[in-house]
Amino acid sequence: MAVFLNTDAAYQDFQMLRNDEFFTDKTGMIEKISRKINTKNRFICITKPRRFGKTSILNMLGAYYGKSCCSKALFDGLQASRCEACERHRNQYDVIKISFNELSWKGKEYSDYIGRFQKMLEQDIREAYPALCGREFDSLPDLITASGGRFLFLIDEWDYIFSQENCREYHDDFLELLRDLLKDRPYVVFAYMTGVLPVKQYSTGSALNMFDEYTMLNDAYFDEYFGFTQQETEQLCQKQSKLSMSEISEWYDGYVTDEGKRLYNPRSVVMALGRGKCQSYWTRTGRMDEVLYFLKYNIVEVRDDVIKMVNGQSVKTDIWREYTAGQEPPSSRKEIYAAMIIYGMLSYHERELRIPNQELMLEFQKALEDNEFWQQGIK
Repeated sequence: MAVFLNTDAAYQDFQMLRNDEFFTDKTGMIEKISRKINTKNRFICITKPRRFGKTSILNMLGAYYGKSCCSKALFDGLQASRCEACERHRNQYDVIKISFNELSWKGKEYSDYIGRFQKMLEQDIREAYPALCGREFDSLPDLITASGGRFLFLIDEWDYIFSQENCREYHDDFLELLRDLLKDRPYVVFAYMTGVLPVKQYSTGSALNMFDEYTMLNDAYFDEYFGFTQQETEQLCQKQSKLSMSEISEWYDGYVTDEGKRLYNPRSVVMALGRGKCQSYWTRTGRMDEVLYFLKYNIVEVRDDVIKMVNGQSVKTDIWREYTAGQEPPSSRKEIYAAMIIYGMLSYHERELRIPNQELMLEFQKALEDNEFWQQGIK
């Protein structure tokens, strides 16, 4: 049974999302993606905060492009079904879907983790292409090349190993593995990669420099698909009667597209509408208390700014560099803010930093009230 190649996992996930009461049609993104298939611009990396719908979009793409299931009925009536140019791509590709955070970490050694991944992908390819049986190859890319197939890659949580403390020394090895698997390989018709942290770009010779990156600081092309727009949120509010649009706006609005359009935290909006209650859903879906983690690195300069923002003011600053995968913990004021923007804790538009909404405001207030934390940090 295949693990990565042509499974129905993406189809099943998107089908469940499609059935949800608060489903929002983001399939218009398929038209933009389809333009890049089989072109030089076929490598896309989307890095957004958790809870912003990255995995849902990835599964949507898998359901649409993958040949494992006929998805015409699933997309009927949605935006993608009205795009004739997209139709020629629907269910036409062998899809390799990899979610690095879902792979077993049994043994807790990088070599075991990556070894299992390579072995399982090799088995999938050999099962799909029986002519490879009995033949030996020097590398996994050589095997895939020999298959003669052409594949669409969907890679979720690409930066997962960067959150594993025992993998620091293997960061470069992992980047090289992805580069070797994807870069300049004729079998790649398209590669779509998601994560929280942008790829660390040392220079034009960086391992994954073939990817066009779309981040919280640099995305004027796909930004409206990661978050709910004002219109989408208003339409969702009409499906229930417990919460008003003004309440939802106060709690979960606050992010802005490159064009200045409002964006709402999608995960929190759905949770609030489903439960009929506005509250902070931030810490319940995060892996750690990120606010405290970043504030502790530079207490003196940052705390005054945070107090201003908690009081509803914005802070003027220029953020030129993004916080990226493999980077050392932030040590300067701007590095801390760059990290907070990437993680979705602050919004940044036209050189102004703000706490996006009431949900995040509560997290910052908790941090400021933690006297024991601040005293430890000052020491």
